[in-house]
Amino acid sequence: MSLDIENPLELLAYLRREGHIGAAETPEMQTLAGGVSNRTVLVTRESGEAWVLKQALAKLRVQVDWFSSPTRVHREATGLRTLAALTPPGTIPALLFEDHTAHLIGMTAVAQPHANWKQMLLAGQLELDHVAQFGRILASIHGGAWRRRATLAPQFSDRSFFESLRLEPYYGYTAEQLPQAAGFLRTLIAQTRQRAQTLVHGDYSPKNVLVYNGRLVLLDHEVIHWGDPAFDIGFAMTHFLSKAHYLPDQRLDFAQAARA
Repeated sequence: MSLDIENPLELLAYLRREGHIGAAETPEMQTLAGGVSNRTVLVTRESGEAWVLKQALAKLRVQVDWFSSPTRVHREATGLRTLAALTPPGTIPALLFEDHTAHLIGMTAVAQPHANWKQMLLAGQLELDHVAQFGRILASIHGGAWRRRATLAPQFSDRSFFESLRLEPYYGYTAEQLPQAAGFLRTLIAQTRQRAQTLVHGDYSPKNVLVYNGRLVLLDHEVIHWGDPAFDIGFAMTHFLSKAHYLPDQRLDFAQAARA
C-alpha cells in the first residue's frame, strides 16, 4: 500500500521504520493547509525539533484535471541543496532526508513565530526592507547560478515540471479560455521556451515566503529549472501589482514595491 503522510498512523509507522525517530517516540503531527500539489505535514518531536514533510501528488487538488509526476519532489530536493549554496544563510530550509519510493522529502521547519508574507501584504503590512530582501534573494539565485552555469545548466535542463505546472496551466489554459489573448500568450510561451539563461525558481512569489525575525525564508522549489529569468520577475511583480489593486489606499506603496 502506498504511503499517505496525511494519515497519522501511516506516517508514524513510516518514521519509526525508516529510523527517522525512535521506536518508542510519538511526535506531534499536523497536516498543513493549502496543499494543492503536495501533502504537507508538520512533525514536532519530543525534543522540540520540528520538520516539514512534503509528498508530491500525481493529481493536483484543483477543479480541473491537472496531473504532474510526483517525482518532481526530487527536483525540489535538488533545488533545496542548490539554493542553499546560492542564497544568504537562513534563506532556504535544510533538506534532512529524501525518499525516492514514497516521493517525499523532509526539511527543517521554520521556527515560530513566523508569518506568511502574502498574508502580511494582504493585511497592508508592506515593509520595503522585505521587498529589498526579496529582490536580493532573486538576484543571488539568478546571478550565482549564471556564474556556475557550466555545472548547473545541465543539472536543471529538464523543464517538464515547469511545462506541466506553469506554462500549460497558466498560459496555455488561459489562451484556450480567452481567444482574444491567445496570440499574445502563445508567443509568450514560445519565447519562454527559447530562453535558457540561468536558474529560474518558477514560483517566486510572496505566498512562498515566510517572515521570521524580519528575515525572508523561501519555500516551494518543485518547478526550478534552467530557463528565462524574466518569468520569476514577472511572476513576482504580478503579486505586488495585484495587491495595489486590492488595497487602493496603499496603491502607490505597492506600485513602488513593484518598481524596487
